[in-house]
Amino acid sequence: MTTALVPGSFDPPTNGHIDVVSRCASIFDEVVVAVVLNPSKDSLFSSEERKQMLEEHCPWPNVRVDGFDGLLVDFAKVVGADVVVKGLRAITDFDYELQLAQMNRHLSGIVTMFVPTKPELGYLSSSLVKEVARLGGDVTELVPETVGVALRERMES
Repeated sequence: MTTALVPGSFDPPTNGHIDVVSRCASIFDEVVVAVVLNPSKDSLFSSEERKQMLEEHCPWPNVRVDGFDGLLVDFAKVVGADVVVKGLRAITDFDYELQLAQMNRHLSGIVTMFVPTKPELGYLSSSLVKEVARLGGDVTELVPETVGVALRERMES
């Protein structure tokens, strides 16, 4: 049985995130979507809110959502992950993610696989989605419907 770990901040989860998890669900026996609690990031949504959003939009029976802080490799051991999966949008993502993958490999031996996004989702990032929402733009094609509602409500408060 192969367990894949799909980590990210998911603030908020986008259609690109959901696409990567969906593809992992069709490849791996088990997928753990790991919501990173990153104290250096000023998150719009709490880790619990992000986990709930992902649980709602990742309905596949072999997918579970969890949260963690600390080193990814330590969490990978806890959940028994065989591989880390990272989605890539552009070469700039690869530059950054390759360094992380090499460090994780050095620290624990875990392998990282890269999954390119669908071309039509390649421009999506949580940061851009938040900016569009903050400025009153339409995010309905960028995030799942309930995530869009939560974004609008958060921006209005």
